[in-house]
Amino acid sequence: MNVLIIGNGGREHALAWKIKQSSLCDQLFVAPGNAGTASLAKNVSIAADNFPDLAKFALGNSIGLIVVGPEGPLVKGIRDYFQADSLLKHILLVGPGQSGARLEGSKDFSKQFMLRNNVPTARAKTFSSHQLQESFKFVETFKPPIVLKADGLAAGKGVIICSSVSEAKDNLREMLEGKKFGEASAKVLVEEFLDGIELSVFVLTDGEDYVILPEAKDYKRIGDNDEGPNTGGMGAVSPVVFADADFMKKVEEKVIQPTITGLKDERIPYRGFIFIGLMNVGGEPFVIEYNARMGDPETEVVMPRIKGDFLELLIATALGKLKGKSTSVSSEYAVTIFMVSGGYPADFEKGKKISGLTAETEALTFYAGTKLVNDEVFSDGGRVIAVTGLGSTLEIAREKAYARVATINWDGAYNRADIGLDLQRLEDNRK
Repeated sequence: MNVLIIGNGGREHALAWKIKQSSLCDQLFVAPGNAGTASLAKNVSIAADNFPDLAKFALGNSIGLIVVGPEGPLVKGIRDYFQADSLLKHILLVGPGQSGARLEGSKDFSKQFMLRNNVPTARAKTFSSHQLQESFKFVETFKPPIVLKADGLAAGKGVIICSSVSEAKDNLREMLEGKKFGEASAKVLVEEFLDGIELSVFVLTDGEDYVILPEAKDYKRIGDNDEGPNTGGMGAVSPVVFADADFMKKVEEKVIQPTITGLKDERIPYRGFIFIGLMNVGGEPFVIEYNARMGDPETEVVMPRIKGDFLELLIATALGKLKGKSTSVSSEYAVTIFMVSGGYPADFEKGKKISGLTAETEALTFYAGTKLVNDEVFSDGGRVIAVTGLGSTLEIAREKAYARVATINWDGAYNRADIGLDLQRLEDNRK
């Protein structure tokens, strides 16, 4: 089967790396791809949201399966576009239609879905720009910290945690009246802060049945000790020490099953990934958010732990034939560290030549914001390289990942030095 992956980040490189291992994969294409996917597949210079050109390419290259990486094309309706065309609807696709993608595309819809379907979540209310004073009064009913979420897509940066009521009011004004995140913050969710440890759980579902993939914990803030502004993700760890069998049973019974049942009850067809952002509060799972695709950097830490033919699972998902399917997971630990451009997540420079990529290493190297120029790799984004180390212990996985990071360099390169250290300490304390 010929497969087309849509996207150009580290997530798409990791998906290409995993799918390429399948005996079911004939030709592999990535649109638009990056310098890393070029070594595994044929990059196609088509933007992820250019549906007409993607459709033309799919037909011309006998594409049997499309795997949608980023959220943008899903929210814009790539599945709906293909299914509405008699010439395209036979092409299998992993990713929900617009109705299902609202789980990610609208924080307000997502929150109301959780409440309707008894999925445990934090108290919250949504406000528009004409409700600024009402939002101020609502904020006053909370004990800080207070969470503000832009309703729409904001590239993973639309969440602000405020340490005081006055800070929350200032940010609400900037988001609602000042359009801090553009149209994404035309509506803002004011949410109760949940005090616990965060993790992410990933599910593949065909709308009826599901397969749970390895969980992960990611690190959003730019600085060590979780300091500084939020980013798209500075690293991730899998498995998560505190997500033991008892906790994961609660996640399945209290979160996953009600979510799948809710989609069916509300007649929302769904064939694709559901990323469930959770908070472990005293041993109980509370949902922070849904995403309608795999995470990034979580894909880079989860894919290396999945054993067996992942493409077979993707095809079963797209066909609606997940019933009875399962996946085997490696007992190894995985640690992913993102190397980013200096200045990220604010202003940063592109076009820096990257050295050290060909050094021999035990770790995996996934490319994100990169481009090829005359067979040399240059930085082309904020998050540039994701390195994943694997080991029998968390400590060994960290050591392998950081050893690889030390061999890669470009002008202004930066990475956090503490990815996974909190979980390593937690694990040591439990022994």
